[in-house]
Amino acid sequence: MRPADTPATMRKHSVSIQGHRTSITLEDAFMTALRQMADERGLAVAALIAEIDGAQDVPGNLSSAIRVAVLDWALTSKDDPATRSG
Repeated sequence: MRPADTPATMRKHSVSIQGHRTSITLEDAFMTALRQMADERGLAVAALIAEIDGAQDVPGNLSSAIRVAVLDWALTSKDDPATRSG
């Protein structure tokens, strides 16, 4: 975990969703967690992003939708002893 006084680094990532190229901008911590989430589910990161994108009720900001999905996953994993590592 980064110290509170260290700024979060935002990076652009190019992904292909259903044959269409797009880019997302995420903080490193969210990208790391997204990769862990994909690994845990046995999915490629692009497949997970496509799933998150498809689950949006109203198409909107994909980067924000990813952050919300990662946060939900992290909070759910924290409360589920079967998904904790260590």
